[in-house]
Amino acid sequence: MNGVLLLRACVLFGLLAAGCGDHGGKELFETAQFEEKQNNVAHAKELYQDILAKYPQSEYARKAETRLRQLNDGK
Repeated sequence: MNGVLLLRACVLFGLLAAGCGDHGGKELFETAQFEEKQNNVAHAKELYQDILAKYPQSEYARKAETRLRQLNDGK
């Protein structure tokens, strides 16, 4: 019986943790910014594209789009 309860608790915790993940692309955006600071612009652009694909309606999609435009314009 304790094993079943433990298993259920683990599954519930896993589901809750998954739901607390990347809030609309925030973590991806922060990683992209870090990549820019490390002069890894190609990877930063990939991450910004990922945000646009995965979270198109988020505030981070708008920020990512702006950053991509700036990077492509050489700013």
